Amino acid sequence: MITLDLQSRAPIYEQLKNRISEMIALGLLEEDEQLPSVRSLARELGINPNTVQKAYQELERDGVLYSVTGKGSFVKSGESAAGRLRGEAKEQIRQALAQGKSVGITRAEATDLVRETWEDET
Repeated sequence: MITLDLQSRAPIYEQLKNRISEMIALGLLEEDEQLPSVRSLARELGINPNTVQKAYQELERDGVLYSVTGKGSFVKSGESAAGRLRGEAKEQIRQALAQGKSVGITRAEATDLVRETWEDET
């Protein structure tokens, strides 16, 4: 269900946050659905429970999850997860454009690249 790349430079808790957000945005996890407990998910993934706890806490802070004392963590809304992913994607695009601009890529070249990429994906 959830896969992590232990060789990636991205922190494991960030990968976990992204996977959970993706699953919610895709409808694989529905609103008010309970997530696995911190300990059981940590055991299943072979990672430290503190890592899972950090991911859950940040997703709660971002409005993607909510917790019920004594019951666990639950999906708040698919819209908030999708919004989080869109926001991160926009920031990555901004950073890539800034980097491209700094090395001399023109607006026309960037626009052509966006158009080509967009058309290749559809």
